[in-house]
Amino acid sequence: MNIVLIGPPGAGKGTQSKLLSERFSIPQISTGDILRANVREKTPMGLRAKDYMERGILVPDELVVEMVVDRLSQDDCARGFILDGFPRNVKQAEALEETLDKSGKKIDAVIGFEVERRELVRRLSGRRVCRKCGATYHIIFNPPINIDVCDRCGDELYQRDDDKEETIEARLKVYEEETLPVVEYYKKRGLYKGVNGIGSVDEINEAIVKAIG
Repeated sequence: MNIVLIGPPGAGKGTQSKLLSERFSIPQISTGDILRANVREKTPMGLRAKDYMERGILVPDELVVEMVVDRLSQDDCARGFILDGFPRNVKQAEALEETLDKSGKKIDAVIGFEVERRELVRRLSGRRVCRKCGATYHIIFNPPINIDVCDRCGDELYQRDDDKEETIEARLKVYEEETLPVVEYYKKRGLYKGVNGIGSVDEINEAIVKAIG
């Protein structure tokens, strides 16, 4: 079973991909994890990626796809995989399809998390982090006992720059411009299945399992 999870920042892809990984006993794969692993292990791909990163340049699609394909070739993916947030654009989607075709594999389902923009901003802007111990809270879903004070060590909580509303809006704009076309790409192939991303974690998980069939 080969699954793609697609959706905007804050839609809940990471949480659900972990649950699906446990449920189906197949690995959860995210490009961020793959990139960090290759850089950490100083693989040839990791060294190339690090060069781009140190120059403040986005890692090219070709290299990202190469790393993903390498990961999918590993033994633990033989029974299937869950791609969390990849492909991010149509070029990556086309490269993935071409590569899977060569190995006799295919994507079985693309699950799209559908959440209103206002709700995404509410989720993403609510995170607070402790300056001292790094503990993470959410003012709505996991609030501290005392506002702006860490339960664990009593130090100050703060909002990271990438959790501020203007940054979130920029991230959502990038998603709409680059990744939403991927939804259309998979709709044309009859693979896309939209799931309401609002509800309890268990409710959303059951909806995804039902959509996968």
